Amino acid sequence: MTTSAAHRSPEGDTTLLVIAKEPVPGRVKTRLCPPCTPQQAAGLAAAALHDTLTAVAAMPARRRVLVLSGRPGEWLPSGFDVVPQCTGGLDERLAAAFDGAGEGPALLVGMDTPQLTPALLAPVLEPGGWQECDAWFGPAADGGFWALGLARPDAALLRGVPMSTPTTGQAQLARLTDAGLRVRHLPSLRDVDTAQDAVQVAVEAPEGRFAAAVARLGPLVPRQAVAQDADAPASARPQETSPSPGTATR
Repeated sequence: MTTSAAHRSPEGDTTLLVIAKEPVPGRVKTRLCPPCTPQQAAGLAAAALHDTLTAVAAMPARRRVLVLSGRPGEWLPSGFDVVPQCTGGLDERLAAAFDGAGEGPALLVGMDTPQLTPALLAPVLEPGGWQECDAWFGPAADGGFWALGLARPDAALLRGVPMSTPTTGQAQLARLTDAGLRVRHLPSLRDVDTAQDAVQVAVEAPEGRFAAAVARLGPLVPRQAVAQDADAPASARPQETSPSPGTATR
């Protein structure tokens, strides 16, 4: 079943897809427990989803679609169609999301990067974003990816890609380039898998609901560890093991 909202501005040429899971305690952000309780982890997931959807709602799009496992909640802003995720592995669910995007370019993100802003995706969504470009790829610091855009959505470009591994991003990128696609790259982002990720992302995006939710929980990890990690080069930071769109649906 699909639900639609009447308000759809700003307009654009690209369909924006957000793949997510209803923030139910015990079903989301389980790697945050401990130090979080399942209820606290679900609260962080709800805040991350709210911030992500709010950012996407402010971006120019032909259509905005939430590909959801579960039911919508108060975290859902207006302007989205809501469609259910299909069954199967993550590669199948991502492929199906693109399959349902319709004609024209489509860009998919997960719910694990609440630091997402319209400015980050402006290169894709501004006029000319798809000129001489077949795909956009946003790598995640954990070895996965947080964004994937296709000028001509093709589910075959995702089916069979091994998900939730430290080399998922490399495998997905290789699938694109092996198909002869011209790929442009977005900045690498940290997705929220661990307590340290949560604190660092809250530092990077202090104005959002996610940062406020982290602040209410007190010190999840030692401040010194977060500060040291923020000062380290990206290549030296700890690597996790699942791609951002993957953790969005766990």
